[in-house]
Amino acid sequence: MALKISNRPTTLPGVDLKLEATKPRRFERQRDMALMVKEKLVGYGLILPAGAVFLVFFYIPAAYLLVISFFHWGILSPTANFVGLKNFRILFHQPLFWRSLVNSAYYTLVMIPATTLLSLAVAMLLRDGMQSKRGGIWRAAVFLPHVTPVVATSIIWVWVFNPHFGLANYVLSLLHLPALGWLESTTWALPAVMIDSLWHSLGLYVIIFLAGLSRVPRELIEVATLDGAKKYRIFRRVIWPLISPTTFFVVILSTVNTWQAFSQIYTMTGGAHGGAGGPAFSTTTDAVLIFQTAFTYLHFSLAAAMSFILFFIILTLTMVQKWISDRIVFYR
Repeated sequence: MALKISNRPTTLPGVDLKLEATKPRRFERQRDMALMVKEKLVGYGLILPAGAVFLVFFYIPAAYLLVISFFHWGILSPTANFVGLKNFRILFHQPLFWRSLVNSAYYTLVMIPATTLLSLAVAMLLRDGMQSKRGGIWRAAVFLPHVTPVVATSIIWVWVFNPHFGLANYVLSLLHLPALGWLESTTWALPAVMIDSLWHSLGLYVIIFLAGLSRVPRELIEVATLDGAKKYRIFRRVIWPLISPTTFFVVILSTVNTWQAFSQIYTMTGGAHGGAGGPAFSTTTDAVLIFQTAFTYLHFSLAAAMSFILFFIILTLTMVQKWISDRIVFYR
Protein backbone atom coordinates (compact mmCIF):
# COMPACT_ATOMS: atom_id res chain seq x y z
CA MET A 1 0.00 0.00 0.00
CA ALA A 2 1.64 3.26 -1.15
CA LEU A 3 1.69 6.26 1.13
CA LYS A 4 0.54 9.56 -0.29
CA ILE A 5 2.77 12.47 0.82
CA SER A 6 1.24 15.91 0.62
CA ASN A 7 3.27 19.10 0.08
CA ARG A 8 0.75 21.11 2.02
CA PRO A 9 2.22 22.15 5.39
CA THR A 10 0.54 20.75 8.40
CA THR A 11 -0.86 23.38 10.67
CA LEU A 12 -2.29 23.37 14.07
CA PRO A 13 -5.86 24.48 14.51
CA GLY A 14 -6.15 28.23 15.13
CA VAL A 15 -2.63 29.11 13.89
CA ASP A 16 -2.39 31.64 11.03
CA LEU A 17 0.81 31.09 9.03
CA LYS A 18 0.57 34.56 7.44
CA LEU A 19 0.68 36.28 10.81
CA GLU A 20 3.46 34.01 12.02
CA ALA A 21 5.58 34.93 8.94
CA THR A 22 5.17 38.67 9.45
CA LYS A 23 6.42 38.64 13.04
CA PRO A 24 10.09 37.90 12.22
CA ARG A 25 10.06 40.59 9.56
CA ARG A 26 8.62 43.12 11.98
CA PHE A 27 11.22 42.21 14.56
CA GLU A 28 13.97 42.59 11.96
CA ARG A 29 12.71 46.05 11.00
CA GLN A 30 12.58 47.10 14.64
CA ARG A 31 16.08 45.78 15.18
CA ASP A 32 17.37 47.63 12.10
CA MET A 33 15.71 50.85 13.23
CA ALA A 34 17.18 50.48 16.71
CA LEU A 35 20.62 49.88 15.20
CA MET A 36 20.26 52.92 12.93
CA VAL A 37 19.20 55.13 15.86
CA LYS A 38 22.16 53.84 17.88
CA GLU A 39 24.58 54.62 15.05
CA LYS A 40 23.14 58.12 14.67
CA LEU A 41 23.46 58.77 18.40
CA VAL A 42 27.07 57.60 18.33
CA GLY A 43 27.78 59.81 15.31
CA TYR A 44 26.16 62.87 16.89
CA GLY A 45 28.05 62.17 20.09
CA LEU A 46 31.36 62.11 18.21
CA ILE A 47 30.73 65.42 16.44
CA LEU A 48 29.25 67.08 19.54
CA PRO A 49 32.59 68.48 20.87
CA ALA A 50 33.50 70.02 17.51
CA GLY A 51 29.93 71.24 17.01
CA ALA A 52 29.95 72.85 20.45
CA VAL A 53 33.19 74.66 19.63
CA PHE A 54 31.72 75.97 16.37
CA LEU A 55 28.50 76.99 18.11
CA VAL A 56 30.18 78.84 20.97
CA PHE A 57 33.07 80.47 19.11
CA PHE A 58 31.59 80.96 15.62
CA TYR A 59 27.84 80.80 15.15
CA ILE A 60 26.76 82.62 18.33
CA PRO A 61 29.36 85.43 17.93
CA ALA A 62 28.43 85.76 14.24
CA ALA A 63 24.75 86.08 15.08
CA TYR A 64 25.52 88.58 17.85
CA LEU A 65 27.74 90.51 15.46
CA LEU A 66 24.84 90.88 13.05
CA VAL A 67 22.57 92.02 15.89
CA ILE A 68 24.86 94.77 17.20
CA SER A 69 25.38 96.11 13.67
CA PHE A 70 21.84 97.51 13.98
CA PHE A 71 22.58 99.18 17.35
CA HIS A 72 24.73 101.99 18.68
CA TRP A 73 26.71 99.83 21.06
CA GLY A 74 29.89 100.23 23.05
CA ILE A 75 31.81 97.63 25.00
CA LEU A 76 31.71 99.81 28.14
CA SER A 77 28.19 101.14 27.59
CA PRO A 78 25.43 99.56 29.75
CA THR A 79 22.77 100.29 27.13
CA ALA A 80 22.45 99.87 23.38
CA ASN A 81 20.26 102.07 21.20
CA PHE A 82 18.61 100.62 18.12
CA VAL A 83 19.58 102.64 15.05
CA GLY A 84 18.52 100.32 12.22
CA LEU A 85 20.56 100.76 9.06
CA LYS A 86 22.28 103.95 10.23
CA ASN A 87 25.66 102.23 10.67
CA PHE A 88 25.53 100.96 7.10
CA ARG A 89 24.58 104.40 5.78
CA ILE A 90 27.52 105.93 7.66
CA LEU A 91 29.88 103.41 6.09
CA PHE A 92 28.61 104.05 2.57
CA HIS A 93 29.34 107.77 3.03
CA GLN A 94 32.87 107.18 4.30
CA PRO A 95 35.59 107.54 1.60
CA LEU A 96 38.02 105.46 3.69
CA PHE A 97 35.60 102.52 3.67
CA TRP A 98 35.43 102.59 -0.14
CA ARG A 99 39.22 102.94 -0.24
CA SER A 100 39.54 99.79 1.87
CA LEU A 101 37.21 97.92 -0.51
CA VAL A 102 39.31 98.99 -3.49
CA ASN A 103 42.54 97.94 -1.75
CA SER A 104 41.02 94.59 -0.80
CA ALA A 105 39.78 93.99 -4.35
CA TYR A 106 43.19 94.92 -5.80
CA TYR A 107 44.94 92.67 -3.29
CA THR A 108 42.61 89.76 -4.07
CA LEU A 109 42.64 90.13 -7.85
CA VAL A 110 46.43 90.00 -7.87
CA MET A 111 46.93 87.32 -5.24
CA ILE A 112 44.44 84.72 -6.51
CA PRO A 113 45.92 84.20 -10.02
CA ALA A 114 49.49 84.64 -8.75
CA THR A 115 48.99 82.10 -5.97
CA THR A 116 47.16 79.58 -8.15
CA LEU A 117 49.49 79.69 -11.14
CA LEU A 118 52.75 79.80 -9.19
CA SER A 119 51.75 77.02 -6.79
CA LEU A 120 50.62 74.86 -9.70
CA ALA A 121 53.91 75.47 -11.51
CA VAL A 122 55.94 74.54 -8.42
CA ALA A 123 53.78 71.45 -7.87
CA MET A 124 54.37 70.35 -11.46
CA LEU A 125 58.12 70.72 -10.94
CA LEU A 126 58.01 68.72 -7.71
CA ARG A 127 55.73 66.02 -9.09
CA ASP A 128 58.43 64.22 -11.07
CA GLY A 129 60.77 64.25 -8.09
CA MET A 130 58.29 62.85 -5.57
CA GLN A 131 59.80 59.34 -5.77
CA SER A 132 63.40 60.48 -5.54
CA LYS A 133 65.40 60.69 -2.34
CA ARG A 134 65.47 64.49 -2.43
CA GLY A 135 61.77 64.85 -3.25
CA GLY A 136 60.78 64.98 0.41
CA ILE A 137 63.45 67.58 1.15
CA TRP A 138 62.17 69.88 -1.58
CA ARG A 139 58.56 69.47 -0.48
CA ALA A 140 59.52 70.27 3.11
CA ALA A 141 61.48 73.32 1.96
CA VAL A 142 58.50 74.62 0.00
CA PHE A 143 56.05 74.00 2.84
CA LEU A 144 58.30 75.35 5.60
CA PRO A 145 57.40 79.07 5.15
CA HIS A 146 53.72 78.30 5.71
CA VAL A 147 54.31 76.88 9.18
CA THR A 148 56.55 79.72 10.33
CA PRO A 149 54.99 82.46 12.54
CA VAL A 150 53.45 85.19 10.39
CA VAL A 151 54.50 88.07 12.64
CA ALA A 152 58.12 86.91 12.93
CA THR A 153 58.57 86.42 9.19
CA SER A 154 56.79 89.71 8.44
CA ILE A 155 59.31 91.54 10.62
CA ILE A 156 62.10 89.94 8.60
CA TRP A 157 60.43 91.08 5.39
CA VAL A 158 60.32 94.62 6.79
CA TRP A 159 64.12 94.52 6.89
CA VAL A 160 64.23 92.99 3.40
CA PHE A 161 62.21 95.92 2.04
CA ASN A 162 64.15 98.59 3.91
CA PRO A 163 64.74 101.34 1.29
CA HIS A 164 68.27 102.12 2.52
CA PHE A 165 69.98 98.78 3.23
CA GLY A 166 67.37 96.16 2.41
CA LEU A 167 67.99 93.04 0.32
CA ALA A 168 65.25 93.94 -2.17
CA ASN A 169 66.92 97.16 -3.32
CA TYR A 170 70.30 95.41 -3.36
CA VAL A 171 68.92 92.88 -5.85
CA LEU A 172 67.49 95.74 -7.93
CA SER A 173 70.91 97.40 -7.95
CA LEU A 174 72.47 94.20 -9.28
CA LEU A 175 69.93 94.32 -12.11
CA HIS A 176 70.75 98.01 -12.74
CA LEU A 177 67.23 99.03 -11.72
CA PRO A 178 66.38 102.07 -9.57
CA ALA A 179 65.78 101.60 -5.86
CA LEU A 180 62.21 101.66 -4.60
CA GLY A 181 60.64 103.03 -1.45
CA TRP A 182 58.69 99.81 -0.87
CA LEU A 183 56.86 100.09 2.47
CA GLU A 184 57.35 103.86 2.56
CA SER A 185 55.80 104.30 -0.90
CA THR A 186 52.06 104.53 -1.51
CA THR A 187 52.61 102.72 -4.82
CA TRP A 188 54.81 99.83 -3.71
CA ALA A 189 53.68 99.19 -0.12
CA LEU A 190 50.82 96.85 -1.03
CA PRO A 191 52.87 94.92 -3.64
CA ALA A 192 55.54 94.41 -0.97
CA VAL A 193 52.92 92.92 1.35
CA MET A 194 51.74 90.70 -1.53
CA ILE A 195 55.25 89.30 -1.96
CA ASP A 196 55.38 88.39 1.72
CA SER A 197 51.88 86.85 1.61
CA LEU A 198 52.71 84.88 -1.53
CA TRP A 199 55.92 83.54 -0.01
CA HIS A 200 54.15 82.56 3.21
CA SER A 201 51.07 80.88 1.72
CA LEU A 202 52.58 79.24 -1.38
CA GLY A 203 53.60 76.03 0.38
CA LEU A 204 50.04 75.18 1.45
CA TYR A 205 48.67 75.43 -2.08
CA VAL A 206 51.62 73.50 -3.52
CA ILE A 207 50.87 70.59 -1.19
CA ILE A 208 47.19 70.70 -2.20
CA PHE A 209 48.12 70.62 -5.89
CA LEU A 210 50.56 67.77 -5.28
CA ALA A 211 47.73 65.80 -3.71
CA GLY A 212 45.57 66.48 -6.77
CA LEU A 213 48.35 65.57 -9.21
CA SER A 214 48.95 62.28 -7.41
CA ARG A 215 45.42 61.22 -8.41
CA VAL A 216 46.10 61.70 -12.13
CA PRO A 217 46.61 58.23 -13.66
CA ARG A 218 50.06 57.97 -15.18
CA GLU A 219 48.66 55.58 -17.78
CA LEU A 220 46.76 58.43 -19.40
CA ILE A 221 49.91 60.55 -19.62
CA GLU A 222 51.89 57.63 -21.07
CA VAL A 223 49.21 56.93 -23.68
CA ALA A 224 49.10 60.61 -24.68
CA THR A 225 52.91 60.63 -24.95
CA LEU A 226 52.89 57.54 -27.16
CA ASP A 227 50.31 59.23 -29.39
CA GLY A 228 52.79 62.06 -29.95
CA ALA A 229 51.12 64.72 -27.79
CA LYS A 230 53.35 67.55 -26.63
CA LYS A 231 53.74 68.39 -22.93
CA TYR A 232 51.58 71.50 -23.22
CA ARG A 233 48.77 69.57 -24.88
CA ILE A 234 49.05 66.77 -22.31
CA PHE A 235 48.73 69.31 -19.52
CA ARG A 236 45.81 71.09 -21.19
CA ARG A 237 43.85 68.02 -22.32
CA VAL A 238 44.70 65.44 -19.64
CA ILE A 239 46.13 66.90 -16.44
CA TRP A 240 44.22 70.18 -16.22
CA PRO A 241 40.70 68.67 -16.46
CA LEU A 242 41.55 66.01 -13.87
CA ILE A 243 42.87 68.54 -11.34
CA SER A 244 40.13 71.11 -11.97
CA PRO A 245 38.40 70.24 -8.63
CA THR A 246 41.70 70.86 -6.85
CA THR A 247 42.13 74.15 -8.70
CA PHE A 248 38.64 75.22 -7.71
CA PHE A 249 39.37 74.41 -4.06
CA VAL A 250 42.62 76.43 -4.17
CA VAL A 251 40.82 79.41 -5.73
CA ILE A 252 38.08 79.34 -3.08
CA LEU A 253 40.59 79.01 -0.24
CA SER A 254 42.83 81.78 -1.54
CA THR A 255 39.82 84.07 -2.07
CA VAL A 256 38.74 83.70 1.55
CA ASN A 257 42.28 84.10 2.89
CA THR A 258 43.17 87.16 0.81
CA TRP A 259 39.97 89.07 1.57
CA GLN A 260 40.68 88.52 5.28
CA ALA A 261 44.40 89.35 5.09
CA PHE A 262 45.46 91.14 8.25
CA SER A 263 48.62 89.91 9.99
CA GLN A 264 51.13 90.76 7.28
CA ILE A 265 49.59 94.17 6.61
CA TYR A 266 49.36 95.10 10.28
CA THR A 267 52.92 94.00 11.01
CA MET A 268 54.67 95.35 7.92
CA THR A 269 52.91 98.73 7.63
CA GLY A 270 52.89 99.76 11.27
CA GLY A 271 55.22 102.03 13.16
CA ALA A 272 57.32 104.42 11.07
CA HIS A 273 55.42 103.56 7.88
CA GLY A 274 52.41 105.68 8.75
CA GLY A 275 50.57 103.30 11.05
CA ALA A 276 48.85 100.04 10.19
CA GLY A 277 47.40 100.40 6.71
CA GLY A 278 49.82 103.15 5.69
CA PRO A 279 51.37 105.08 4.23
CA ALA A 280 48.40 107.32 3.47
CA PHE A 281 45.96 104.36 3.77
CA SER A 282 47.50 102.71 0.71
CA THR A 283 47.43 99.29 2.41
CA THR A 284 44.24 99.72 4.42
CA THR A 285 42.10 96.69 3.62
CA ASP A 286 38.73 95.73 5.08
CA ALA A 287 40.25 93.58 7.81
CA VAL A 288 42.67 96.32 8.89
CA LEU A 289 39.93 98.96 8.92
CA ILE A 290 37.64 96.70 10.96
CA PHE A 291 40.38 96.22 13.55
CA GLN A 292 41.16 99.93 13.76
CA THR A 293 37.49 100.91 13.95
CA ALA A 294 36.78 98.44 16.75
CA PHE A 295 39.92 98.50 18.91
CA THR A 296 41.47 101.88 18.14
CA TYR A 297 38.41 104.14 17.82
CA LEU A 298 36.04 101.84 19.83
CA HIS A 299 33.22 102.08 17.27
CA PHE A 300 32.16 98.47 17.66
CA SER A 301 28.82 98.85 15.87
CA LEU A 302 30.47 100.26 12.75
CA ALA A 303 33.07 97.47 12.90
CA ALA A 304 30.27 94.90 13.16
CA ALA A 305 28.55 96.39 10.12
CA MET A 306 31.82 96.25 8.16
CA SER A 307 32.33 92.63 9.21
CA PHE A 308 28.88 91.73 7.93
CA ILE A 309 29.60 93.46 4.61
CA LEU A 310 32.91 91.59 4.36
CA PHE A 311 31.09 88.31 5.00
CA PHE A 312 28.53 89.14 2.32
CA ILE A 313 31.29 89.97 -0.21
CA ILE A 314 33.14 86.70 0.45
CA LEU A 315 29.88 84.73 0.28
CA THR A 316 28.95 86.36 -3.03
CA LEU A 317 32.35 85.67 -4.55
CA THR A 318 32.20 82.07 -3.39
CA MET A 319 28.74 81.57 -4.90
CA VAL A 320 29.88 83.10 -8.21
CA GLN A 321 32.92 80.83 -8.27
CA LYS A 322 30.70 77.84 -7.45
CA TRP A 323 28.39 78.78 -10.34
CA ILE A 324 31.36 78.96 -12.70
CA SER A 325 32.84 75.71 -11.40
CA ASP A 326 29.63 73.82 -12.13
CA ARG A 327 30.30 74.54 -15.81
CA ILE A 328 34.03 74.05 -16.10
CA VAL A 329 35.08 71.72 -13.26
CA PHE A 330 35.35 68.07 -14.23
CA TYR A 331 34.47 65.58 -11.48
CA ARG A 332 35.37 61.96 -12.12
